Amino acid sequence: MKNRYRTLHKYGEDEIIINKSRFIGYAKPIDSEQEAIEFINEIRIKHRDATHNVYAYVFGENNNIQRYSDDGEPTGTAGIPVLEVIKKEDLRNIVVVVTRYFGGIKLGAGGLVRAYTKGAKIGIEAGIIVEKVLFKRIKARIDYTLYGKVENDLLKGGYIIDNVTYDTAVNLFILCEAVNIDELRSLLVDITNNRIQIEELDEEYYSVKDGKIIR
Repeated sequence: MKNRYRTLHKYGEDEIIINKSRFIGYAKPIDSEQEAIEFINEIRIKHRDATHNVYAYVFGENNNIQRYSDDGEPTGTAGIPVLEVIKKEDLRNIVVVVTRYFGGIKLGAGGLVRAYTKGAKIGIEAGIIVEKVLFKRIKARIDYTLYGKVENDLLKGGYIIDNVTYDTAVNLFILCEAVNIDELRSLLVDITNNRIQIEELDEEYYSVKDGKIIR
């Protein structure tokens, strides 16, 4: 997977009434195609009395897996509009289901496209669009006398100090975008005159919105 990609932060759900029909938009980030299928089935069971449970999902680094279903609505009026919302937002690894309870007024082909587009959008917005960014966690072990300067320069450089522990030295646990790891190493060596022990720990994708990690 890429170092960064757009997806949803969490499960989202919202609903709207359009010409007496009730549209419920559900959206969820997924880690596999199987997870998408399970979520679709879950919504189908929850709304087994609904008129339609329309879905679309994408999965893979380049969205190489794309599936959709009109679930009985006229061809091209439901599943494809939902899929198009996902693609226009350039989202990866998400599933969207739009449930419809028919209210007695026919919407026509154009009306259906607009309604399912809106149903998908409100579900996605409820899930919060974020960038998933690959971060590495670095442990930097330094002398107490260097702590103030190192902390200051790291924060000025936009790095995230995730935790600090103290023993005979100061241990800084730093989150750094994976693509910037060499830059961080150079900075740490430079500001400490190489009086530092640097250890690369794990790496993980974090949700980033407006330049800040959200958990």
